[in-house]
Amino acid sequence: MFVIEQPRLEPAAIPGIAHATFAGAADGLQQLSVWRQTMAPGACTPPHSHACDEVVLCLGGRGEVHIDGQAHRFGADTTIVLPKGKLHQLFNVGTVPLETLGIFAATPVATHLPDGQAIELPWRT
Repeated sequence: MFVIEQPRLEPAAIPGIAHATFAGAADGLQQLSVWRQTMAPGACTPPHSHACDEVVLCLGGRGEVHIDGQAHRFGADTTIVLPKGKLHQLFNVGTVPLETLGIFAATPVATHLPDGQAIELPWRT
């Protein structure tokens, strides 16, 4: 499959997050996943890491990423680079939805809590 109609974002089990997998293992990829997400004002992800490199493109809104005990602010037209295994947490610190596109160097995307416990993602990977 070479051309895929982008799915609508659907509310996820994580409060305040809507998600759509644009491409991944279900589409025949073996080493790449692409996700689109929106995060409601005040919402955040749990602290987590991935077993692969991740790049997050901010398409709109204002966010903050917590890494190594530091908070880094970002907004539209910025890129967040998250190396494999780097514990991080994303927050929407603005008044409008935070819109992001996540690109992962794996499919499916293995995700872990700070204690190493695997998180079963509540969406198609």
